Amino acid sequence: MFKKLLNKKLLKNQKGLTLIEVLAVVVILAIIAVIAIPAIGNIIDNSRIKGAKADAVNLINSAHLYYTDGGTEVFGEKMKDYYDTAGGAEKGWSVAKPGGKGDNASSALEFSGKVKRGNVTIEFSGANIKDIEPDSKEGNDKVKIDK
Repeated sequence: MFKKLLNKKLLKNQKGLTLIEVLAVVVILAIIAVIAIPAIGNIIDNSRIKGAKADAVNLINSAHLYYTDGGTEVFGEKMKDYYDTAGGAEKGWSVAKPGGKGDNASSALEFSGKVKRGNVTIEFSGANIKDIEPDSKEGNDKVKIDK
């Protein structure tokens, strides 16, 4: 008899979580996960877009050095003395003066080619630094973004 009283007393003094409380916590965590996971995915895609655009801008800046040094050819993969890495730029990219070769050409250089970062590919066709807009997720007719 004493054991029965002791067991009942122990059960009343035990502290813990009920099944309902545990389920409530799990539901709250699931809701937070549903909200957070897509947001994190968008952040990753946006950083890939910005990285690809930064690669293109860096190659345009490298071309500025090349043309400042008196280069006359279209700036491309062969001019490795002017850039360390092409980043995600795929083979066949180039930076040229829009007016062609020579001194009469415009000073705004144009990048053409594809840059790939993860699952994001951006195709540039004659895009200058103003067209690229690094903070924008949108493309224009000179900058096409494919995810």
